Amino acid sequence: MIAPWEVQELISRWWFAYDQGLFDELNLLVSEDVHFTVRTDTGKTDFEEFVNADVHGKVDVMRWQTEHRLDSPSPLRHNGTNVHLAGTRGEDALFQSYIFVTQIVEGRVSNLSTAIVTGSVRSEAGGLKISSLHVVLDTEPSRTLRDIVAEGHT
Repeated sequence: MIAPWEVQELISRWWFAYDQGLFDELNLLVSEDVHFTVRTDTGKTDFEEFVNADVHGKVDVMRWQTEHRLDSPSPLRHNGTNVHLAGTRGEDALFQSYIFVTQIVEGRVSNLSTAIVTGSVRSEAGGLKISSLHVVLDTEPSRTLRDIVAEGHT
């Protein structure tokens, strides 16, 4: 049984290693069959091509992660919050969380993005590994939840 704190620890390590460009460490945190996706919630931004990915397998995921990080601002901070278990699928524990991403602009912290992050982890030789990671970046302007529910978009 995978404990919630183990998932929190793994996801926190992932975001820290990603932000710091610790690619060898990132490589140790994913399974061989890892599936990674990222997209925006609207699909209508000027940066869609830069953020969109649907990549399978450790080699291809790590290639995408490395190239994407090298072309991103630094310092960059992904703050993973509300990481919690959401169920199981076979050997995998499913999780959900948010990220809040910041960068520095003109000497000040600048909000870059927020997102919903879902995925799965599993125990393998060498420890807990990320087997899937799915990021949906928030780009839709905020409205009342009542209006969203009334339109059937929850």
